[in-house]
Parts: sequence; structure tokens; C-alpha cells
Amino acid sequence: MRDLVIDNALIVDGTGVPPYPGALAVQGGRIAEIGAVGAFAGDGSRQLDAQGMTLMPGIIDTHTHYDAQATWDPELRPSSSLGVTTVVMGNCGFTIAPCKPEGREITMRNLTQVEGMSLDVLRSGIEWDFETFPEYLDALERRGSVLNTAAFLGHSSLRTWVMGEDAANRAANENEIAEMAKLVVEAMAAGAVGFATSTAPQHNGYGGIPMPSRLASDDEFRALLNAMGSTGRGMFMLTRGGQTSIPFLEALSDTSGRPVMIAALLHNPMVPNGVFDNLAEIAAANTRGRTLYGQVSCCPLTMEFTLESAYPFEGLAAWRPAMEVPRDALGAMLADPRFRAAVRHELAKPAAIRLFNGEWQKLRVVEVADPAHADLEGRSVAQLAADAGQDPLDYMLDLAGSENLKTLFIAELINSDEEALSRLMTHPDASIALSDAGAHLTFFCDAGFGLHLLGHWHREKQLFSLEQAVWHLTGRPASIFGIPERGVLQAGYHADLLLIDPETVGRSPARRVFDLPGGAPRLTTDPVGVIGTWVNGIQVADENRILASAGHPGQLLRAFTC
Repeated sequence: MRDLVIDNALIVDGTGVPPYPGALAVQGGRIAEIGAVGAFAGDGSRQLDAQGMTLMPGIIDTHTHYDAQATWDPELRPSSSLGVTTVVMGNCGFTIAPCKPEGREITMRNLTQVEGMSLDVLRSGIEWDFETFPEYLDALERRGSVLNTAAFLGHSSLRTWVMGEDAANRAANENEIAEMAKLVVEAMAAGAVGFATSTAPQHNGYGGIPMPSRLASDDEFRALLNAMGSTGRGMFMLTRGGQTSIPFLEALSDTSGRPVMIAALLHNPMVPNGVFDNLAEIAAANTRGRTLYGQVSCCPLTMEFTLESAYPFEGLAAWRPAMEVPRDALGAMLADPRFRAAVRHELAKPAAIRLFNGEWQKLRVVEVADPAHADLEGRSVAQLAADAGQDPLDYMLDLAGSENLKTLFIAELINSDEEALSRLMTHPDASIALSDAGAHLTFFCDAGFGLHLLGHWHREKQLFSLEQAVWHLTGRPASIFGIPERGVLQAGYHADLLLIDPETVGRSPARRVFDLPGGAPRLTTDPVGVIGTWVNGIQVADENRILASAGHPGQLLRAFTC
């Protein structure tokens, strides 16, 4: 008798082959057998008639930031309700391990800035029962999780461990680099999926200081990548700033022998060819025998924010003074004509890697703090400024200033040109991810990116066939990251399964919930057309909710073939 039989399903196995009707049997957390419809009738302790719905591998989300949340929320909400069965966290190098006790406060404060997390939530939520990276992995394994998890060693945390407060102020010296290199080898031996970092200008820590990884020299990058390369495995993941060239990343891949995942390749309409030039450089490097990938998103990047924490503007050098002043001085800074002139001047210059590009027609007022301004809600700053005869930047800052910076805005930032997105996602060297699940909790929620790909880009736009869409979400990321025996429906593989209705699958509009530690808010999205999700053979979600009875069937992944 098998533990589970799912019969009468349209099987899409994650390899890219066309769908076929069939049945799948699960035993001991693994796929025991796949056969024709009815082949295992009556052979399951639990027998499920799929009624022709699509059975596929669970979604593998390779760009998440659950590092902190995983210590207090084993369900990893909302991903566990959105068809995801495996997450890779620690992206961009924004991790909480390694971390000495004296470094905890600055680590948490940095995450409030760079990842839009609440300091109160982090202080009350994180369980600091670890210091080193291996101890962090052990702590995660003890706690358990609904989902399978893999973790990068993060560069900013690594620098802070070795250099203390100097990590965000200067380049490392030779001895410090050598110490970091030893810790990279240690982390890989403990089960890190690789090493992650960022040189992106919008990635700033508390008070507007650069995240530590942005201070790394080329020599530091070479030494750390070569250290990882000495172990014979590991992915190098980097969120790229404009000063980090793809030829330099190709050279790192060449000397270390390791693959490189380059994020975030998003389409900017102000520099429309920039991202395609990046992909062309990646493709050229791969023809020379390297292994580089461009990480792209299937979602438009939209953020809600107030000017108390204006993440879309924080990649501007001219905005940095607003991040350096205390909250009680922020209003005066935003009102300063010299500050405004500098921001306006920088916005007038196109930049390929920047979130906000002066497209004021794509920035709207969501919610006002003063009821007298209620008629402004839902309208664009461009139109409101034109009606008032004002410059849009001045209008936005004046409105927010009149409401003690509590005005809630929403910006459609980049990646909104669907023709350009189609070209990005279908590029042979692209990897579809960038959900950022677990971060930017008050700004946006793209944890349902996989359901969006299946609903919008397969069913509605027909950019991908069903088997192609599933492959991009399952078999391809498993292959790229070397996640063994997952991402494909095959006898002997782990039973990470997702049953969907292909006619309705998708994600709901974002909504605000108050379920973080202390009742703090976050944005979430709900699944549409998800019938059931199984992790290692245990059902963890149905069409309505995460199942509390599932326990923690997820595994901490420590062994990779990449």
C-alpha cells in the first residue's frame, strides 16, 4: 500500500516534455512510481482523483530573503501557500549569520533599511541561538520548516564578523581577506549553496551607509571566489551595481571555476537596451566556456512606500542625506531646496541600474493621512502636480511633508514593459526568479511569482507552453543550483508536488495583514487555482490555507551538485 496516489492527473514533469495523463504514487516521502491513469487504483492509503488537473513539481524559488523570518516562522509565509516547496535564501549577501552578539543590533538595523523590515519585528522575532554560519544551519535544522531550504553565505555578514564596524567603511586588508576566505571554505563544508553579495547602489544599511559588501575590493572578490572554488562547488550570486562589469564577473568565474548568477536584470524604459546588452555579454561569456546566468523577474516591480522609508529613491546618491538624518530632522531635509535640486538633477540623467527614474505618471497616491486630501487617492503625482502647477518632485515632497511623511505612495518602477519582459524571460541565459520573498514586507509581495508565470505568461499571454513554464519554475532552477532529486517528477525523487487548475491558476492582488511578531503589518498575496502542495510527500497546503497538521516536512538542503 502506497502512502499517497494521485490519479487522473495531467502530468507536467519539469523536464520540458509535453504533458501526459497519468497517475503518481508516493511512498516514504519519495515518488515511488509514475504510471497510466488507473494504474495504482486502490493502492494508496490516501487516494486523490485529480480530475484532469495539472500535477507538477513544486516551485523552486531561488531568490528569497527568509534568513531572519526562518528563525520564528517555520511556515515561511506566504511562500508555503503559493505552490513553493523549496526556497534559496541569503541572496544579495543580506544574511544574519555569521553574527557575533555585538554585531546583532547593526545587522538588524541594516536589514530595516536594505530589506524594508521592521526593527521591532526583528528584535522580537529573531532567535539568536547561533553565531557562526554552520551553527545557523544547525539551528534551522533543529527548528524544522514546512519548506525545503537552502542558504547562501552572505558577504555583508561575513565582512562584519571579521572587520566589525569597519566593514561598512573601508576595504579589507590582506589578513582580513585571508580570514574571510577560511570562513567561506568552512561554510561550504557545512552545506552553504554558495556565496552571495551585492554591489548595487540602492543597497544601503542603517543611516544610509553602504552595505558592507559594497566596500569590497576586486582582490577581495577574487580571493573569496577562489576559496569557494577550492571546494569544487557553489554558486556565486551577485546583485550588480553599474561599477561591476560582466567581463569582471566572467574573469571571476574563469579563475574560480564557479557559475555566477547575476541579479537583478530588470528592464528600465529610460535605458531600454541596457538589460539586453547585459544579457548579450553573458551569452558571449558562456560561448567562451564560462557559466553565467542573468536573473530576471516575470513581475513588474511595484512598491508601496512612505517618505519615512523611501526605498525606491535610495539608489540615488542625492537621496543619501535623507537617509543619514534622524527621523525628527527628515522633514526639514526633504524641504531643503538644495536637497531637492540635487535629486532633480540626478533624476534627469538616465541610469541603467536604478529603481525610480522620474516617471511621475507611474507614481500614485494610495492613502492620505489627512482626510482633507482624500480626493488625491488613486491619482498620479504627475497629474496632481500638473493640476497644481508644480514640479512633480516638489509636489510629492510638499504633500508628504504636510502629512508628517505618512502619505502612502505606490510606484510602478521598472520591468513593466511586457514586450521587453517577454524578450528577457525567453533569453536562453536567463533564470526566472527575483521574488524577494521574506523582504520588502511593507513595499511589495512577489512571493507568488510562480503562479503569476503560470497564469499570466502561460495561460493569458501564451509566451510559454505549459511544459516550458513549469520547467522554468522547477527543473531549470534545480539544475542550475545543483539541487539533487528535486524539480522533476521521476521515480526515486523527493515528492515535492503541486496540483493546480491551469484554467484559473494565478495570484491575488496584494493585501495587508498584521501577523508579524508584535502584530506588525506586511503585504501578502493569496493563491488562485492551487489545489494542493506536498513537500517530501506531506501535504502542506490546500486551496484555502497552509495545513497546521502538516508539521515541518521540509528539509535543510546541504548537499548540492553545482
